[in-house]
Amino acid sequence: MVLALAMVCIFFIGYLSQTAGLCMVRGVKQAKAGTPFFLLAIISSGTFAWVLMASGHYFVDIEPQSGLYPSIYSFVGGLLFGLGAAANGGCGVSTVSRFARGESPMIMTILGWIIAWLALEPLIPQAIVSKPINLSSALHYGTLTLLSMFVVCCLFFVNPERRKLWLSILGIGLLGGLVFLYEPHWTPSGLLRSMSLSVWHGDNEKWPEATRFVLVAILILGMFVAAKLTGSFLLRGIAFRSAAKHLAAGCLMGIGAVMAKGGNDSQLLVAMPSLSLNGFAAVLSMVVGIYIGLKLLERG
Repeated sequence: MVLALAMVCIFFIGYLSQTAGLCMVRGVKQAKAGTPFFLLAIISSGTFAWVLMASGHYFVDIEPQSGLYPSIYSFVGGLLFGLGAAANGGCGVSTVSRFARGESPMIMTILGWIIAWLALEPLIPQAIVSKPINLSSALHYGTLTLLSMFVVCCLFFVNPERRKLWLSILGIGLLGGLVFLYEPHWTPSGLLRSMSLSVWHGDNEKWPEATRFVLVAILILGMFVAAKLTGSFLLRGIAFRSAAKHLAAGCLMGIGAVMAKGGNDSQLLVAMPSLSLNGFAAVLSMVVGIYIGLKLLERG
């Protein structure tokens, strides 16, 4: 029952991500142009996910995620991920969305992620990036409740069109919380991390269960269906120069994700709803990295 619900939810996560055009690079571009609304909506996408994540142990015996303190890896990793995303023309979520729209160069970006995760994940000192934040439940959930109430209040001060877009993006986070009840590490970057640890240590027991691959496949299916229904699907070829650029960008994004303990999908939809300072630091650095990367591209 929980698996079936997770599959339905992740399909609609893919669908909404495609239709809403969820992309941090796009958000930073609009913010540079003087319209920060879309970027703020993306950053707050996981606002309501924590409610379901925190109650997971009541339904399927999942302990609530504890927040993590940031380290130098959080900031450097986020910066590198942002630079790679700017060069790629899309963040982690939008890379998968563009692949589902028929953009073949995104295959090279995804290959770059895999190379970086497989090569570097076990080399990052886990003790430095994994120090938990010890907060009382009252302070933890009280803070999250206040943040959620602030976002709800903000919704009343935006025009109906923007409110609809914001609610769609918030819906992605809410559905992500439901998927969390079945698989706490459901995001694509979470899957890559598990794969890399299994390969590096030669431990088949660490290899992700088949259902995790199914969930990511359904995520892509939701994106594909949305692309077909909106008429945005168009199969595009790939040139050697483009392939090299996206492979390099993917490697940079992968290196950043390893150092920051997850790509922007994990940070926005899992880490930040858990009130992880590591997640907040990584996302802030990603935004800065994207901004710097866009500036460098403009000058180049």
